[in-house]
Amino acid sequence: MKARIHPTHINGTVAVPASKSAMQRACALALLHEGSTIIRNPGKSNDDLAAIEIIKGLGAKVLQNDPGELLVGSTGLPAAAQSNIHCGESGLSIRMFTPIAAISSAAISISGEGSLANRPMDFFEGVFPQLGVSVRSANGKLPLTIKGPLHPDNITIDGSLSSQFLTGLLMAFAKTATRQLTITVIDLKSKPYIDLTLQMMKHFGYEVVHDNYERFIIQPQATNSKPQTYTVEADWSSASFLLVAGAIAGEITVKGLDLFSTQADRAVLQVLGTAGAGLSIQENEITVSKPLIGQCKAFQFDATNCPDLFPPLVALAAYCNGSSIITGVSRLAHKESNRALTLQEEFAKMGVAIEIQDDLMIIRGGAGVKGTALNSHHDHRIAMAGAVAALKAEGDSEIENAEAVNKSYPVFYEDLKMLGANVSLQ
Repeated sequence: MKARIHPTHINGTVAVPASKSAMQRACALALLHEGSTIIRNPGKSNDDLAAIEIIKGLGAKVLQNDPGELLVGSTGLPAAAQSNIHCGESGLSIRMFTPIAAISSAAISISGEGSLANRPMDFFEGVFPQLGVSVRSANGKLPLTIKGPLHPDNITIDGSLSSQFLTGLLMAFAKTATRQLTITVIDLKSKPYIDLTLQMMKHFGYEVVHDNYERFIIQPQATNSKPQTYTVEADWSSASFLLVAGAIAGEITVKGLDLFSTQADRAVLQVLGTAGAGLSIQENEITVSKPLIGQCKAFQFDATNCPDLFPPLVALAAYCNGSSIITGVSRLAHKESNRALTLQEEFAKMGVAIEIQDDLMIIRGGAGVKGTALNSHHDHRIAMAGAVAALKAEGDSEIENAEAVNKSYPVFYEDLKMLGANVSLQ
């Protein structure tokens, strides 16, 4: 699919979709809960749908109560109803559900598609043998074949590639622990996502504390079969593109975001404020607009713990007066694309120079943005960044493989059109 964007002033109010980070975790915790769980405001992205299919494959029953609720029934322990678990293109699902699936004594093949097939999975080959789980991969890549059952024990892991591996281990350990256990983590990245994991685990009755994110202490859980209800919060990652669009091309009000969320991408507000965008923050809505005079100002920001902010912030930086610097480039290599190089390539087509120096990305903004032909590289956040940057470009832009947004924000283009953007899909 191609998306064609004609430069337009945008204005209006929009509610963003459910957080896929929270939705997928809710699915995992509902699988591990013995009894029934109601998930309110369930996500509908491709990653969310993959998580639902995974928990079905691991023995959960999932029913649609109404458009705003899912009812999940589970025995509390994964019991592989299928010998193959397919994770679509979700990095969180493959990393989180693999330790959970290892609780089962069945041999399970775990696969994925798209860029996920090339992401490193050798983490499991280093950790699982310490926990009694046999594992086989394709030279450190998918598919994985595992056979449990997992026997949790005190271990030390490397947290530098992704915090998502730790999320899966914390859930699997908390479910199966019969004594206090400790996971020691070296160089943990994306700490806010672990905060989200621990917050949600607490909601489901698990007791995990940490010592400066270096030692995670897990207590055994008493059996709890009381029905659970969890409401998935709105997604700051998706909202960041809309908020940046307001700063570039008009005025947008985004409703439903939790200002006290643990989601890492809430930091977009900090950047918008530094850049000088018009910003009005109320309890249930945030309004962002272009500066009253001139352009936004260049900014510096460390995105090491929120790497998904790189694409929207690059779009913002393209319209800022001067050179903006974003730290944390090393976190971008193993995304849906090599995101640093993809951003550099696609924004160069729009006349925006991006330099990469070690862990720094330098965006030369303020010299104008040209409408042009872009390619998403099958990366949802690249597609959205290109569309947002195109809103005030000089001339039309066309995005190839625009359907990549379905991974996280299926109605992204419809929401842009609702805000007055001139977008056509073909």
